[in-house]
Amino acid sequence: MVELTSLNARVYSRLGQRGAIFGMTLLEIAENRPDIMVLSADLITLSGLERFVTNYPDKFLNVGIAEQNMIGIAAGLANEGYKTIATTYATFITLRSCEQVRHFLGYMKSNVIIVGSGAGMVMTFSGNTHYSIEDIAVMRAIPNITILSPSDAGLAAKSFEAAIELNRPVYIRLTGALNCPVIYKNDFKYEIGKSIVLREGSDITVFATGMMVALSLKAAELLETKNLSVKVVDMHTIKPFDTNAVEESSSSKLFVSVEEHNIIGGLGGAISEFLASKGNTAPLLRLGINDTFCKVGDYDYLLMQNRLTPELIAEDILEKYQSLRK
Repeated sequence: MVELTSLNARVYSRLGQRGAIFGMTLLEIAENRPDIMVLSADLITLSGLERFVTNYPDKFLNVGIAEQNMIGIAAGLANEGYKTIATTYATFITLRSCEQVRHFLGYMKSNVIIVGSGAGMVMTFSGNTHYSIEDIAVMRAIPNITILSPSDAGLAAKSFEAAIELNRPVYIRLTGALNCPVIYKNDFKYEIGKSIVLREGSDITVFATGMMVALSLKAAELLETKNLSVKVVDMHTIKPFDTNAVEESSSSKLFVSVEEHNIIGGLGGAISEFLASKGNTAPLLRLGINDTFCKVGDYDYLLMQNRLTPELIAEDILEKYQSLRK
């Protein structure tokens, strides 16, 4: 069982989200789960699977650069009783394999966990072919798939452990690189579909997911210097969506969504859909990638380009909030 401490939280952080899952948690789970089977589309090293492959060579298949085929094989193994995990870069496992995910996981409900690494813009100089800014929107539109988007490496480990026990199709979206920020230094009860309030506030509620949670917490600190009280909520589960988190913040004067994803169809879209059904609510400011392809560069440049640094997040929130008070 994954139990977070200040020590292992730092270890997880150094490894990043994919290392926390495949370099540590998967090895521990495999000791007691003879039904585990892992598939990779030629990304053993980059997924952090070397130790697992060395220790459990009979529990691993490298299908090569054939992501669509990988999903079909994973579904077949799942239907034969294996607990199957398939992984490659997020853009390929969701977009290139969309039809197979739709048919085998969504429609047939095959018990497969697909793990998309390098989601968002962390693939930097690999370019837009490797940026994954549409994956949440695509996966949300497919019935029967749970979508998890952990905010740090420790939470990624807990998310993976929970997904193993869920017995239904799951997409885990991994963002960030090595040495990712630590959000959770102490253990807590993790529950799929139940968001986590990281900071209380009364004026503004920020709903963030993935690596944007850490940046949103910093933005909230900056806004506090402007005498604004900002609540920050970690939306680690995108589907099923925690509507209670929105309702519990109904007294806020402004809602904000922050995601490393297109502002169309992702976390902001899920919140918008819920608010549309409620009638008179606070307005929603959606921050993310503004329906555009990015100019290639390093991660900091990509964040600045999309106004997703803490300073720019705070600036956009402040501007929107002040416009509401006029």
